[in-house]
Amino acid sequence: MDQHGEEDFVALMDKLAAELPAGDPIGLYERGGARDSTGHPDQAVALYREALAAGLEGLRRRQAVIQLASSLRNLGELAESVELLTAELAAGSDELDDAVRGFLALALVDAGREREAVSLALGALAPHLPRYQRSMANYARILVEPES
Repeated sequence: MDQHGEEDFVALMDKLAAELPAGDPIGLYERGGARDSTGHPDQAVALYREALAAGLEGLRRRQAVIQLASSLRNLGELAESVELLTAELAAGSDELDDAVRGFLALALVDAGREREAVSLALGALAPHLPRYQRSMANYARILVEPES
């Protein structure tokens, strides 16, 4: 993308995607990503939805969910963004777990649920700390526990 202007980049991605069979989920996903990367989340949402409906699989499927939810957040569709990312956290585990948590934290902040967002972010951070992992995880949990 850095080697092309925005319009050229989108056109190039469309051309590459056209080499795949019509309705190919990878092509739809990549076309959505090109629009998302160039500041057009409104155009990306439909393509991400089509890619997922067409059976996008593996890591790209999870990336499409993250990117769809992020685009929806940017468009003010906070409830759907939170719903998609919350479901994605429960769907399994892989190297994108912390990305899901990070984007969910952003959506929660925009939805006015800051304590949940900080709890989620600190919980994701805790395993990566060289020290204080248990303390940080406990503080993250306490942020969202009901007060007694």
